[in-house]
Amino acid sequence: MLKDGCAREAVERYGDVLYRVCLLMLRNTADAEDAVQETFIKYVTKSPDFADREHEKAWIIKVAANKCHDMLRYRTRHFTESEELLDGYAVSKEDSGILDALMELPEKYRLVLVLFYIEEYKVNEISEIVGIGTSAVKMRLSRGRKLLEDKYRKEYM
Repeated sequence: MLKDGCAREAVERYGDVLYRVCLLMLRNTADAEDAVQETFIKYVTKSPDFADREHEKAWIIKVAANKCHDMLRYRTRHFTESEELLDGYAVSKEDSGILDALMELPEKYRLVLVLFYIEEYKVNEISEIVGIGTSAVKMRLSRGRKLLEDKYRKEYM
């Protein structure tokens, strides 16, 4: 079992990142909070050994993404958050439109775009986190960018 200090450090270090990823995937604040909490519970109970902080961060994001996948699979009666709430996470009004368009993308494209552009992971790292090949990550990035461009242009131009 991990010491209390390690768990607190992990929450401080990765809490915001996990919340953003989970919120973008689940589109519901309560579900995102649950997913983050369950991710940290697994982190504490499993207490895995990591080679470095990047390996630790990748493991934690992968656990959170898997939890979000599970929640999306079994969600039946939950409503998504309003776009007004999500606008609060954008830096500027222009970013807000991009965020709105991003939220409308299918989850598989949304996740790789967030990991690549917001969290600044490399393609091979995203491949490991998501559990797909590098060519599949590149394809999802390409298709996701195209879908994002189409949605953004339609709604905000």
